[in-house]
This record gives sequence, structure tokens and C-alpha cells, in this order.
Amino acid sequence: MGRHELREQVFKLLFRVEFNDPADMPEQVKLFVEDAENLTRKKDVDYVSGKYQRIQEKLCELDRLINENTQGWDTTRMGKVELTVLRLGVFEILFDEDIPPSVAINEAVEIAKNYGQDNSGGFVNAILAKIAKSGD
Repeated sequence: MGRHELREQVFKLLFRVEFNDPADMPEQVKLFVEDAENLTRKKDVDYVSGKYQRIQEKLCELDRLINENTQGWDTTRMGKVELTVLRLGVFEILFDEDIPPSVAINEAVEIAKNYGQDNSGGFVNAILAKIAKSGD
């Protein structure tokens, strides 16, 4: 499975955070991995669940950074798709040294376009670009 597909799987798993109690998330991870048709290789399962776990550990910090870089919006007002994409994108920009910020932004925008509303791509792009610029 390619990086784009793996990133999409991380997004889908991370999206469940918005609908489940934190105590239920270990079970949700297990169910997600069992149900995901594309996650047949142990290497892919480890990548998706490991990246999800690293993002989960930084959720408060990610949300704080998102809130600091938006005007008139905060994480409680954002759509769940956009918030999840932003969390993934900010994590990749600031904490994943294997992914250049420009790639993280482009990938996040594509996921936002595929799963979000019509203006989601532009919304995500603007916030992630601001965070990437301030993180340099």
C-alpha cells in the first residue's frame, strides 16, 4: 500500500476519535484494523496504528496549534472532517521528519477535497500553510 493510501487509512481511524469515548478507542483501533480491507500486511497495520497512536498522544497540542492559527474558528466549530485532516496535517508538518511540509499540506488538501465539503481544501490549505510558515 502506498503512502497516500496509508495516510487515508490513518485519517479514517483518527476520524473515529470524534465519535467515541477515549476509553473506547483501543477497541475501535482493533475493529478498524480487522475491518479494513486494504490493511492486509502487518507492515501496513503497524504503520497506520502506530501513526494514529502518535497523533492521539499529541491531540491537545495539535488542537492548540490549530486554534492559535485560525481566526473566527476553533476546533469546536470546525467540521469533523476538516478537524481530522488538520490534526493529521499539523502532525506531519511538525512532528514527522520523513514528510516534507509541502507534501503534508498537499496530501491533507486532497483528503479534505475527497471527504469534506466544497471549500474544505482551501480551508485546510490556508491553515496548514500558516502553521508550516510559522514552524520554520
